[in-house]
Amino acid sequence: MPFASNGSVELYYETFGQPGDEPLLLVNGLGSQCVNYDVEFCQRFVDLGFFVIRFDNRDVGLSSKLDEFTPHLKDVTAALREGREADVPYCLSDMATDAIAVLDALAVEKAHVAGVSMGGMIVQHLAIDHASRLRSMTSIMSTTGDRDVGQSSPEVAELFYAPPGQDRATVIARSQALQRLTSPTEFDPDRAAQRVGDAFDRCFCPRGVARQLAGVMASGSRTQSLRSVDVPTLVIHGDADTLIDISGGVRTAQCIPGARFLAIAGMGHDLAPRDWAPIVEAISDHARSASERTKNQGPT
Repeated sequence: MPFASNGSVELYYETFGQPGDEPLLLVNGLGSQCVNYDVEFCQRFVDLGFFVIRFDNRDVGLSSKLDEFTPHLKDVTAALREGREADVPYCLSDMATDAIAVLDALAVEKAHVAGVSMGGMIVQHLAIDHASRLRSMTSIMSTTGDRDVGQSSPEVAELFYAPPGQDRATVIARSQALQRLTSPTEFDPDRAAQRVGDAFDRCFCPRGVARQLAGVMASGSRTQSLRSVDVPTLVIHGDADTLIDISGGVRTAQCIPGARFLAIAGMGHDLAPRDWAPIVEAISDHARSASERTKNQGPT
């Protein structure tokens, strides 16, 4: 199995298409494994001439688990409230360097990157800290880290922070209940059960998800840093998202110079098959435009 290394962290990755095509790195959200990007979804990009890369973030899937650190989210919350530095094993910027390690393992000098939810936060950090490695950036159903935008509805927040359960059936039922709230117009219980069950069988690591969440919380706002981003940016958000309100996407696009914002009617917090066509089209057009702009500008 292919792995990339970022220090002691090993990152499992998979590729689709031809290495000589336009590279597109897909970055996952909180607790999400690379298989969350369906093969059929990836293949749509391949059919359009992209070399697609998906990988497991640290602490999920087949990548390294930082089990020596026990997450205490209440302590992180207290530290942030009191203005102290939170005790966390890593932040979003560290997860961005994981993505760079994957590109390095594949000898990809510059790539288009797209991330969903927490993955959107990670690709924002890529644009902030590693702009020279990016051809374009797409942030999907994400936010800036500002507490006044992109918040969950009270009902969703209560269920989101509840224990996930330990056995397969309970984890599936809890995830179905959450997806029913976060993607109200697109919820498919059978699809949810299949995907969650497959992910559970591949790897179930709730402590790893808690560590990721602690890292998100401790990373704070990116608003000021995003104002200096000089990477072609597309922001996509659904108007039915109740986990990360669309205001988070609006703020992201407002912060980044020249960013384009695309709202998708009826889209919740999920890459539902119904939305694949407009998402793939938008990302592909954005990537092609960015690459063409670079060619026209010539070497710098």
